[in-house]
Amino acid sequence: MENPTALIEFEAMLLGRHLHLLTPHARGLDGRLDRSAYLLMSRIRAQGPMSIGELSAAFCLDVSTLNRQTAAMARAGVVERIPDPAGGIARKFAITAEGERRLTSDRARNVTGLERVLADWTPEEVAEFGSLLGRLNRDLERHDARPWPRGTST
Repeated sequence: MENPTALIEFEAMLLGRHLHLLTPHARGLDGRLDRSAYLLMSRIRAQGPMSIGELSAAFCLDVSTLNRQTAAMARAGVVERIPDPAGGIARKFAITAEGERRLTSDRARNVTGLERVLADWTPEEVAEFGSLLGRLNRDLERHDARPWPRGTST
């Protein structure tokens, strides 16, 4: 039998690849958000407006990388820079109404794609898998000290 932890690593790698290819947004088709915009906007939606520094800490990405990504997102009209709602000096990125519409649409398409794949699973199997995957993610976040805010949208 293969090492169970190595099996989890392998299957998680494949899961990421399959989910990336599940819907057309992975290939930039159909006006959908690209993967980085989808991830960044999902974090902003969960946490509220964020500065480049906060995004850098949350994603462990270089500021220059985030500057390029957020500039492209702003040009696409899905985020905008706003003054810090708490009165701080740094400007923050907030999702625009168009960004909310596109993020909601993309997420709904992703869920629909997964529902097609999981059509032969029982509701209990889907719930158990979701619960275990959530536990894995929370443990990874705890280990890395970078928790993802979870709320009613998850």
